[in-house]
Amino acid sequence: MSRNYKFHNPEGVYFISFAVIDWHDVFTRNEYKQIVLDSLHYCQKEKGTEVFAWCIMTNHVHLIFRIVNGLLPENVIGDFKRFTSKEIVRQIADNPRESRREFLLAAFKEAASKQANVNGNQFWQHDNHPIELWSTKVTQEKITYVHNNPVDAGLVYRAEDYVYSSARDYSGEKGLLNNVIVVR
Repeated sequence: MSRNYKFHNPEGVYFISFAVIDWHDVFTRNEYKQIVLDSLHYCQKEKGTEVFAWCIMTNHVHLIFRIVNGLLPENVIGDFKRFTSKEIVRQIADNPRESRREFLLAAFKEAASKQANVNGNQFWQHDNHPIELWSTKVTQEKITYVHNNPVDAGLVYRAEDYVYSSARDYSGEKGLLNNVIVVR
C-alpha cells in the first residue's frame, strides 16, 4: 500500500471507501446492509467512532469518521471489515432466498485462494485508501460526494431519498444510523 494511503494521524477525520471483491453487488438485500449498519453502530458505541457521513451502495461503502478514544483507526476499520466479512458471508450461506449463493460463495473462496493471508473467504477488497480531511471545505466536498453517490448511480433523484446513507440526517430527517455528526 502506498504511504499516501495510510492512517497517519490517529485523531484525524478520514474518508474511506471499501468495496466487495470484484465489485459484486451484494448489498442489494437489506439484511446484508443491516449487518454493516449494526457494525457501524457497535463501533460508535464501543470503539469511539464518530461518524460524519456514510453510504452503503450495492457493492461498496463510503465512510467519513474519526476515532476519539485512543484506538487506532486502522485497527477499528480492520475489526469492522473482519466482522462484517464473516457475518455477511455466513448470512449469504444460510439464506435460502439467496439465488446467487453458490456464485457468491465460490467468488469469495476463489478470491481468498489468491491471497496468502486470507483463509476461507475474502469478502472485502483489502484497500481502504484513507484520506485525511484537513479542512472544513475538503470535508464538505467529501460529504457531498458520499451523499451524491446514489444520485450519480441513478438510484434516486435526491440524495436524502436514499435510505442507506446519512444524507437524510443532513436534510433534517432521521436516518438509520444514530448519532451521526452533521457538519455544516
